[in-house]
Amino acid sequence: MMGLLLSACWLMAGCSVIDDDLSDCGPAEEEVELNYELRLVTNMITELQTQLNTELEVNLANVLKLHLANIFTDFAHDVDLSFYDTQKDSVRLHHDEHIMNANQQSYTLYIPRQKYMHLAVANIVDDPLVDLYYDQRCHTSQILQTPSRLRSGSVQPDTIDSHTTGLFTARQLMEMIEGIDQTFNVKLFMANCAAVLVLDPRGHAYDNIKVYSTGFATGFNVCDSTYNYTATPPVVRTTHLQSDDCDEQAYCSVTFPSPESSQTRTVIETVEPFIADPDENGLWEFRVYVPQDDGTITETILHIKETLRAGQLRIIKCWLGDHGEVKTLNPEVGTSVTLDWKDGLVIEGGY
Repeated sequence: MMGLLLSACWLMAGCSVIDDDLSDCGPAEEEVELNYELRLVTNMITELQTQLNTELEVNLANVLKLHLANIFTDFAHDVDLSFYDTQKDSVRLHHDEHIMNANQQSYTLYIPRQKYMHLAVANIVDDPLVDLYYDQRCHTSQILQTPSRLRSGSVQPDTIDSHTTGLFTARQLMEMIEGIDQTFNVKLFMANCAAVLVLDPRGHAYDNIKVYSTGFATGFNVCDSTYNYTATPPVVRTTHLQSDDCDEQAYCSVTFPSPESSQTRTVIETVEPFIADPDENGLWEFRVYVPQDDGTITETILHIKETLRAGQLRIIKCWLGDHGEVKTLNPEVGTSVTLDWKDGLVIEGGY
């Protein structure tokens, strides 16, 4: 578990005209200290050590660890801070953005003492897929994933790229009392996760294999700390990763979490925050498309029954069969195979 200690500041313009009537100036501004800490709760190291533990697989694990360095991190590049009115329409009263590029920064905050609902979001700027929307009001603030070419409209894409940063958020009710020195500690927790399909080709060609994942949330409600799901979630392109010393191929996607299983629970900071009973049905999927010498394409859909939570890395190991089908011994993964796939999912930029 790693930490990032930050503080935030504003210097707001106040009433400064001498001898004027100050009755309309509003509440006086006072100094308030806020400490921000990024709390990285993840199973990444444990999952890599457990699933990729042979001498050759360790090399692949190191490749994955490097690829995910900007995802499972305690580093805040940018921080977006909003303070909302707790009355009326929960409008935003104060807003600030900082480019941190450091593990620690100190600021001083001067704002009127009153009750606020505070929302904080970190690492949005460098991720081209996600952005903060509808954040003028507290209860509508959302992180949504939409490519830039679609951001001006309402059309949802069929196929999207993975997230490129670890997203962190926090929400906290703050009652700032006039005349009292106060310090508020705000903890930001991770809002996205990663899944990896590790495929052993067992002598079969793998150069033109396409792997996608799907079944994940499409957005995150910052104030409520809840996710948005749709009946037809976008399909996510994976990144192909490999090590020169290992035959196994890795296909990685970074997304919002999957739906919870029937044993619904909230992710909290515990010793084992990622344990969950499997659902009866698949909660999310890997889709693998393998071209054959006769010109056909074999599609395998792997239905994963265990939920994928924020902060979690999940590795699914499998191997390639003689007809391009993908096989696994994992009892929590169901498979369905189409040997001559033609009329299935139309994948943008794929087959």
